[in-house]
Amino acid sequence: MDVRPSPAQQLLVSTAREFLRKRAEDPAPWRAMAELGWPGLLIPPDLGGSGGSVLDVVLLVEELGRAGTPGPFVPSAVVATSLLLRAGTLDQRKRLLPAMAAGERIVTVALLDDGGTFDLDRLSLAVDPKGRLSGRKLLVEAADVADDVLVVVRAGTDVAIFLLPRDRPGIARVPLDTIAVEKVFELRLDAVAVAADDRLAGGRDTVVAALEAGALARTAEMVGAAQRVLELAVEHAKTRVQGGRPIGGYQAIQHACADLVRDVDAARGLLHRAAWKLEEGAPATVDVAMAKAYAGEACLAVARRGHQIFGAIGYCDEHPLHRLHKRIFAASLDCGDVALHLETVARAIGLL
Repeated sequence: MDVRPSPAQQLLVSTAREFLRKRAEDPAPWRAMAELGWPGLLIPPDLGGSGGSVLDVVLLVEELGRAGTPGPFVPSAVVATSLLLRAGTLDQRKRLLPAMAAGERIVTVALLDDGGTFDLDRLSLAVDPKGRLSGRKLLVEAADVADDVLVVVRAGTDVAIFLLPRDRPGIARVPLDTIAVEKVFELRLDAVAVAADDRLAGGRDTVVAALEAGALARTAEMVGAAQRVLELAVEHAKTRVQGGRPIGGYQAIQHACADLVRDVDAARGLLHRAAWKLEEGAPATVDVAMAKAYAGEACLAVARRGHQIFGAIGYCDEHPLHRLHKRIFAASLDCGDVALHLETVARAIGLL
């Protein structure tokens, strides 16, 4: 296994870091990202994309997480793109993917029902005999900017995926109050008409595969944000003087910074291993679960320890630490929380 970035991937990382540094104050650089080809990383060249790899996406999302950049990249360019590539009809792929790659169209995913779980067996929303959808979908990201939404519903013992325009009659969005940096919404469906042409070909396996890609992207986001916390904490330890010398001269702070390095490097190692296996077509479900579960705990520990190193200034609105902390916490819950992924690992080793 060799997960070292190729020269092209090193260029991607350096370009992304410089771009995001210059656009740090821009709240919505989506069009500029599209000019660099980022929304089309996973889309094949014949559909307008660049035909990149999962590791390309992971490396890019690490930089997005490090810079704390908002935007619909994960729901649209990763999860929705994965669903369309795996299960979209030829017409759906030709109609949507080139526009998505160009940044002209954004597609989000509505999965969670009222129960707020990623367990596909617990979905309650289903199409009624008249071909209509009624109910609620929670925590739908980018519903305010999305042109279409992929709605996952129960279909007997399986699940079905419907591609619906966001402005279809009966669909309403309600903003939700959360600590997350990204805006999330409740999607209310009131007798929304669906037809056979709206349905994607895939079912449970398709959704699971897309959620694995999303889980890897959210893991990368956590690792990138934790890396930035590490950098900020080390710089603060070097420059903050207390008792006549920098606080980095005290052993307790040195140990705390060493813990940050350990947690970030271990989380990144698991992330890149899972991305490599997924890209190689090897069984990667357990590796993705391990990476997401470990990062969900380790990167949160990095953020909390960062607050201890910074003290009160880390809680000020002007300081980036609290935003990085919130971003890590939100990413740890999306595409499956720690408990869900630990259950996957436990089943794999025979504990459940």
